[in-house]
Amino acid sequence: MKRRTFVVSVPLLGLAYAAGCTDPRSHAHAVYLLVDTSGTYAQEIGRAQLIVNYLLGSLQPGDSLAVARVRSRSFSEKDIIAKATFDNRPSQANAQKRALKEKVEAFTSSARGSVNTDITGGLIQGSEFLNETGAGKKTILIFSDMQEELDKATVRSFPIDLKDIRVVAVNVVKLNTDNIDPRRYLGRLEDWKKRVKAAGAREWRVINDIEHLDALLKS
Repeated sequence: MKRRTFVVSVPLLGLAYAAGCTDPRSHAHAVYLLVDTSGTYAQEIGRAQLIVNYLLGSLQPGDSLAVARVRSRSFSEKDIIAKATFDNRPSQANAQKRALKEKVEAFTSSARGSVNTDITGGLIQGSEFLNETGAGKKTILIFSDMQEELDKATVRSFPIDLKDIRVVAVNVVKLNTDNIDPRRYLGRLEDWKKRVKAAGAREWRVINDIEHLDALLKS
């Protein structure tokens, strides 16, 4: 009887050990917010603070947040304005959130508009950051009109990897040319959808009402 009891208990111990060793990062959410600073869209930068404030109020201990700018060339860690993985200790997490908020406020109040718009470079940099966090849920938010404009020297015409990452375009304001011909706006978003999905993204979505972010973050 003792031998039988011992044999049965071993797998149970193994299961308990496996359950106890689950990586907590697999349940975490990492968000990378790209803020367009180019052309006339630079006038919208102040609204990006609303998104940051919402994210800071929604993300939980163990979650990660990074805020980066989109400019003429955006594939650089130097374009990350602020980043943090929030501590399990409430006091420490609150301190991290205050520091991140202050950095973003300083950026939005002093940002200068760039000549070109390298959204692709920002997506590549964002995917690297998100994958390094090890989070189970990964989201890139793009605060932009989604009009990419590159100089002749910048090369971005190649496949990119966004596997398992959800990509969401936020506050996609319409350009003057879009008002003249709405097909330009719709076509631009459709082109991005095709490219993002081809890159293996988990999902592509457009949200122009910031209040709808709540449902997105919970899904």
